[in-house]
Amino acid sequence: QLFLLFLGVCGDEFSVLRSPQSVVFRDGSWPIPGERIPDVAALSMGFSVEDDLSWPGLAVGDLFHRPRATVLVTVKGVDKLALPVKGVSYPIENAVPFSLDSVANAIHTLFSEETPVVLQLAPSEERVYMVGKANSVFEDLSVTLRQLRNRLFQDNSILSSLPLNSLSRNNEVDLLFLSELQVLHDIASLLSRHKHLAKDHSPDLYSLELAGLEEVGKRYGEDSQQFKDASQILVDSLQKFADEMFNLYSGNAVVEVVAVKTFNSPLTRKTRSILQSSQSETENPYNLAYPYNYNYSVIFNIILWMMIGLALAVIVISYNLWNMDPGYDSIIYRMTNQKIRMD
Repeated sequence: QLFLLFLGVCGDEFSVLRSPQSVVFRDGSWPIPGERIPDVAALSMGFSVEDDLSWPGLAVGDLFHRPRATVLVTVKGVDKLALPVKGVSYPIENAVPFSLDSVANAIHTLFSEETPVVLQLAPSEERVYMVGKANSVFEDLSVTLRQLRNRLFQDNSILSSLPLNSLSRNNEVDLLFLSELQVLHDIASLLSRHKHLAKDHSPDLYSLELAGLEEVGKRYGEDSQQFKDASQILVDSLQKFADEMFNLYSGNAVVEVVAVKTFNSPLTRKTRSILQSSQSETENPYNLAYPYNYNYSVIFNIILWMMIGLALAVIVISYNLWNMDPGYDSIIYRMTNQKIRMD
């Protein structure tokens, strides 16, 4: 199934632009922790999370009809976007960097044989991650800065139809911003050529990070006409992109946008270190046991009752073997006795 998740932040704000009936977002101003945004995406797609999410903005919804894709778009360098009022917005508490790696891993684990579409892309950083059918669908997608620049000056690029206003084709900062919009257009265009992928049973994941507007603000200032025009162009492009992806998945998608002015801390990934053992001794001087996770009780009960069942089976089998009459209960002895009598 497809769940189109389009994340948008209006002044560190989480906004839902489109969503199917199976995913219910309640109206309210409940703040959502920035580090729990991936959990919202996971729960919306029907996956479980390690820690319970006590955020009232997301209702249970229909458990038997989950979205077919998740599209997460993060806009950096802006504190508010003039998104349509028909959506639902929530403030973000503690805006920290996040990734959808956990959601991608869940998709790989549960739908490994169906090779779903997984695309994670940050054009300004030339960072791309494609898995499954995304390698064949988006093999022509421009991902490097040089490819993006060349793509803009092709005949079928957005420059031929997009009103630039105060933006210039000759400025590198403006071209970076426009190239990210070109990526949004190309993703929807390439997916429209492979519509059958939007109708399979495996969920798809799209995670996009846009930093072009942030560079425009640094270059011209946030009070400049260029920044205002770029913000409006971005809002229009995001809405169009959301509508196209929502329609490609036959309305079974959630569209959201996250726009963050600045992150409170840099994005760090958990890695193992050769000094991990010595560090753990310092952090845990009393040699206390680590707290168990929520799977502990399930695993404990499975092992306990399995061992009890095996023990009872061994006792019953041993008792019957001990009290068995070889001449009456065993077919081996009976056949042997009949053969002797016949001889």
